[in-house]
Amino acid sequence: MNDKNFQISLFDEYEKSTGITRALIIREPWANKILCHEKTVEIRGSRTNVRGTIGIISGGTGTISGIVDLIDVSGPLTLEAYNNLAKERGGAIKEALPYKKTYAWRLANPKKFLMPVPYKHPNGAVIWVRLQEETIQEVEYRIKNQEFYA
Repeated sequence: MNDKNFQISLFDEYEKSTGITRALIIREPWANKILCHEKTVEIRGSRTNVRGTIGIISGGTGTISGIVDLIDVSGPLTLEAYNNLAKERGGAIKEALPYKKTYAWRLANPKKFLMPVPYKHPNGAVIWVRLQEETIQEVEYRIKNQEFYA
């Protein structure tokens, strides 16, 4: 088999790419709450242009715990709007906003992997991690084979 045929067969194996190239770093217990359908809004101090399916990294574990769709970003939020999201963000009513400019990142369709996917954490990454090709392939394999909790 020549290299060209090998490349084509690899492409055929991953015929429908999920497009997951990034993962969001989230501390526990929030990452697990997202993946267990208990939290549908992530509060951040900046907006993002990223949309689509992303990985969820449980901060400090070196692993991707699952995937979720990042569907929208709203803000900057007022204190009233922030408090109206208390249930969706998994938090309590507050007397002040957590950031000078506070944004709500809307999440949908969470799926928690049966076994977390290890990844290499780049120096300086604190919000997003651009995934390496071998990590992307492993995530896509898990998605293709439905390796999620029900």
